[in-house]
Amino acid sequence: MTALPVETAHIGPAPRIAVDRIGRGAPVLCLHGIGGGRINWTGQLRALADGGWTGMAWDARGYGLSDDYPGPLDFADFSADLLRVLDHYGIDRVCLLGLSMGGRIALDFWGRHPDRVGALVLADTSGGTAQSRDPARIEAFLAARRKPLLEDGLTPADIAPGIAKSFAGPGCPPDAFARIVETLAALRTGSYLKTLEAVTRYHDFPPFGLITVPTLVLNGEHDPIAPPAMGKGMADTIPGATHAVIPDAGHASNIENPDAFNAALLGWLARHWPAGDMPKAAAHG
Repeated sequence: MTALPVETAHIGPAPRIAVDRIGRGAPVLCLHGIGGGRINWTGQLRALADGGWTGMAWDARGYGLSDDYPGPLDFADFSADLLRVLDHYGIDRVCLLGLSMGGRIALDFWGRHPDRVGALVLADTSGGTAQSRDPARIEAFLAARRKPLLEDGLTPADIAPGIAKSFAGPGCPPDAFARIVETLAALRTGSYLKTLEAVTRYHDFPPFGLITVPTLVLNGEHDPIAPPAMGKGMADTIPGATHAVIPDAGHASNIENPDAFNAALLGWLARHWPAGDMPKAAAHG
């Protein structure tokens, strides 16, 4: 295990974005899901650093140690935040590892800034379906998620166990389940609901057939939100993409079975995004 410390930075201007970083090699930036945070990636950051990469993880705006922000969320705000994180560290090209919502952010960023992405890892990510685009389904889903928090007087901590049960695998270890619940309980109601709306309404995926960087698609064996068949279908449409299933895991596959997740991730990275030295940026405005 590396003795390097995890460094946490707060990157401005407002809203400041909190980023953990450890290691000295090629960068892999981890993007959490809608109920997560940078602390969900602890098991991956250390493994990446031990393998020679630089492991990084952010709290998206409105999450964890990152700032809240006024007004509604435009999904493009995530990509703008991500761009300034890369520029802050002088990173020319990065491997983006996104889980669920984080995978959508990674895809959106590739669509806007393909020159800044060297590889993609899409974990438990749904690429949009006909049902997910149905306006009536969208409104019903959002109303159901808002009601406990806005009408019933509940807090994220109150609803966290139920949400965790809805997407964790049947064999989720108790300590992993507790970590998932802890992160959900820490959500801030206003930011969570704004994010939920922006993510649910997001359908501006780049054409998968035009993705030109090495791509790995991972799915938990028992993921009810982005099941393996969905991931396989996504991988089949991305030129040269690799698909792998994480056994004994649900939607939070990196937490539920970190050993299998890390083995699949690091083995693929060694072939497609070698650790080496961290790529340095040219001048980016």
